[in-house]
Amino acid sequence: MPVTPTRPHRPGAAAAAAPPAPRHWLRAGWLMTASGWSANQFSSLLGAYRTALGLTPATTTALFAVYVVGLIPGLLLGGPLADRLGRRRIARAALAVSAAATGLLMAGPAAPALLWPGRFLTGAGAGALLTAGSVWIKELSTPPHGAAPTPGAAARRSGLFLSAGFATGGLAASLIAQWAPHPMVLAYVPHLVLSAAAALLAARAPETAPPRAPDAAPAAAAPAYRTPFRRLVLPVAPWVFAAPALAFAVLPALVAPRVPGWQTLYAGIVTAVTPGAGLLTAPLARRLSARHRLATAAAGLPVTAAGLLTGALAAARTDPALALLAAALLGAGYGLCVAHGLTEVAALAPPHLLARLTARFWAVCYLGFATPYAVTLLSGVWSPPAVLAGLAALALLTLAAVARPGARASA
Repeated sequence: MPVTPTRPHRPGAAAAAAPPAPRHWLRAGWLMTASGWSANQFSSLLGAYRTALGLTPATTTALFAVYVVGLIPGLLLGGPLADRLGRRRIARAALAVSAAATGLLMAGPAAPALLWPGRFLTGAGAGALLTAGSVWIKELSTPPHGAAPTPGAAARRSGLFLSAGFATGGLAASLIAQWAPHPMVLAYVPHLVLSAAAALLAARAPETAPPRAPDAAPAAAAPAYRTPFRRLVLPVAPWVFAAPALAFAVLPALVAPRVPGWQTLYAGIVTAVTPGAGLLTAPLARRLSARHRLATAAAGLPVTAAGLLTGALAAARTDPALALLAAALLGAGYGLCVAHGLTEVAALAPPHLLARLTARFWAVCYLGFATPYAVTLLSGVWSPPAVLAGLAALALLTLAAVARPGARASA
């Protein structure tokens, strides 16, 4: 017998326009895959840039960080613009920016200065695409004939498409970098092909939120979601990308001495295993969210803690196989935490504010990308295994904060 969700449907959760035909969300979903691909393809090439272009570790780290510098304004501007101008227009414009950024990165070997605007625009395009695209998929998932939408399942779809891009982008780039000629050019070709295919598919998906005037939103609607968003969503959000960032940027370096000559390929495998495990959690996330609104967070944070503890053991033993297991656990934690956040945002936000609240969620999620830098700094005082174990304890403390009666009562 199916389990009835514990929370009722909230008024205003349906799309603003007439219900679209079924399966249009599949067409828009590939935009999210392209966004995830663009975010992860550069990570596997850091070693190639250092070797071929003579870039210092500090320069490559700065290039990695420029992505986040572009991402935050892309997120914060993309949400309000999608609410005002429509999901389709902003999502397709963001995809064009992302493809142009990839073109700049391809020109990087000939003109290294172009890597900086390329990385910045990659972040800006990905940020706007995350907000507009995830909201568009949610609204395209509204069943026809006036049936009640299922915001939890609809929100999780965008996370699945995004995870697919994360999983395949880094792996494809690492395989090209390991064996193909001109790796810093050819590694970006798959993203251009994917972007073109995604644009063609999305061209037939309808708009779900027609353009409106800036003052069309009632001012009194905003306060209703603020407290539950602050207490139930924001504490979990940094762990969404802290978990995969630690798997991508920390674990491969800790076990690199045991994979001589194969560091690039091993890093690519980690970037595939981590979000791949997140994809596999989708059925579990669906069942958990049907039972209780906090169930996915209650599962995701302990799984993340388990991944961090396994990573600590892998670092202590310099064990690549154990590090892969840790990456899989961290990916599963990512999948559950992102499902929790997207489901909550879809249920909390009124339709005219859905994109901007989604943007705020993603912006806090991306703060988790700073975690590897924190680990590097703290490793000067404590050993990496000790730092990872401390982060595991922090994940469990986050769960305690979200699950406390006062936080639950705010919903």
